[in-house]
Amino acid sequence: MNEKNTEELAAVLGKTHLNEFKKYCEDNKDSMNSEKNSFPVYIKELLYEKGITQQTVFLDGDIPERYGYKLLSGEKRTRQRDVILRICYAANLTLEETQRALKKYGMPELYAKVRRDAMLMIAFNERPGSVYDVNSLLEENGFEPLRKSGIQE
Repeated sequence: MNEKNTEELAAVLGKTHLNEFKKYCEDNKDSMNSEKNSFPVYIKELLYEKGITQQTVFLDGDIPERYGYKLLSGEKRTRQRDVILRICYAANLTLEETQRALKKYGMPELYAKVRRDAMLMIAFNERPGSVYDVNSLLEENGFEPLRKSGIQE
C-alpha cells in the first residue's frame, strides 16, 4: 500500500483536470477515505501491531467496556474528543498516530497553539504514566481532565 498524505494528494490535484477525476480516484484509492481506512479499522490494526487487547485499552483508559466496544466497532459515535484521546493514550499510540486517529474519526487534531492541547501533545510524547497521571497533570495546570464518556450520536 502506498498511502499519500493530504499535501501529496493536494499537489496531484493541482495538476488534475476534471476529466481525469476517475483516474485520480483509482490511482489514489489507498489514500482516500473509505471503510478500510476508517477509525475502527485503523485502531484495531494498531492494537494488533502493538499486541494490545481492546479490553486492556478500555481498562487503562477508564472507558466502560460495552461503550468502548461500540465505539471501536463503529456502532456508536461520540462528539467528545477526550474519549478518543483516552483510547489513543491507553492504546500507547504515538502523537502522530493519535493525530491520524483523530482525523479519521472526524475530530480536530491536537493543536499546538491551544494550551491544553499543547500539554496533551507533550504527554503523548513523554508518556508520564496512565490516563490518571495525565489527568492529574492537566488539573495541576488548571485544565479540565480528559472526560470519561461523552454525548453519543
